[in-house]
Parts: sequence; C-alpha cells; structure tokens
Amino acid sequence: MTSQFNRMQTLKRRFFAMRNGLLADQMRRAGSCYRIIFGLNIIQLNEIARDYGHDPELAEALWANTTTRESMLLAPMLWMPDDFDAEGAMRLCSAVPDPEVADMVCHRLLKMRTDAPAIIDRLLASGEPLMRYTALRLALPLTGSTISPGKALEIADTEIAAGNPLTKALAVMVKSEAEFLLEEE
Repeated sequence: MTSQFNRMQTLKRRFFAMRNGLLADQMRRAGSCYRIIFGLNIIQLNEIARDYGHDPELAEALWANTTTRESMLLAPMLWMPDDFDAEGAMRLCSAVPDPEVADMVCHRLLKMRTDAPAIIDRLLASGEPLMRYTALRLALPLTGSTISPGKALEIADTEIAAGNPLTKALAVMVKSEAEFLLEEE
C-alpha cells in the first residue's frame, strides 16, 4: 500500500512539473468536470505511459482518482485490452466522466477487443448521452472492419435523429465514414 501511495505521489509530482497553467485555466473556464487539472496534453501523457508501461494496479489507482483529469486520461494508457472481461469493460464505460476520457478509453482499450461490437450495442442501449457518445466513438474506427458500413450508418442515423448535442457531431462523422465505405463497395 505504501509503495502504491509513493508511486502515485511521484506521478502527481511529475504531473505538476509538466503542468500547463494556461490550458488548465482555459479548461476550468470551459466547465471541466475535474477539480484538479494540470493541463497536460496527450503527447505528455503518452510519454509518461511509456515510462510506466503496462501497470494495471497503478491504472486502477489512477482511475479511482476521479477528481484529477490527468489521472483519468493516463489510466487507460496503463491497461491492456484483455485486462477486462466484458462486464469489466462495461463498468469502465459507465464510469467515464467526459468525452475526452471516453475517447481515450475507446482508442487505447476498447477498439482492440474482439467483443467491441457487442460493447457498442450495449452502450447504445443506454439512454445516457455519454454512454451513447462512447458507443459512437468506438464505432468510428471499427466501421468497415468489425462493424459493417450498413450497421454503422444505421447507428449514426438513429443518433442524428435523436439530436443530442453531445453525440450529433460524432454521429455525422460515423455516417460520413459509412457512406464513403458503402460507395466504395
């Protein structure tokens, strides 16, 4: 326990040393849901993730630190897609606090899972806009590979018709990708 605490403290000091106060202030003014924002960018977080490598225990501690933006973004970088069963992946998705973290979870973990299409279906069944956003974010890179363009188009059209401001722009992107792939067939 002490070792884990020390690792978290070392990591938080590194966040502090790399902080970007201007970006952090801008995110706060924009209404970020986090109490603590260091303003690190994805390149900086990737650098930290490379230094730590696959570390599910540290990732879990970071994920539990829901008040800190960088903790929530770094955690998916320290897990591997097979660190979760299907239920664990759904629990992870249900704990996603904002679109930025949803993007990271989908990009770093979920899109590489063989059960990604089933996860998309389960997320779409939710009435929660952030869960639906996560489904669309996961569908986008899988369209044409593990998700047929026709299915992606159906998903996108349904979400566009719903008119939710959180999901609409992403649904338009999925639709565009699906239509492009359908034209190529």
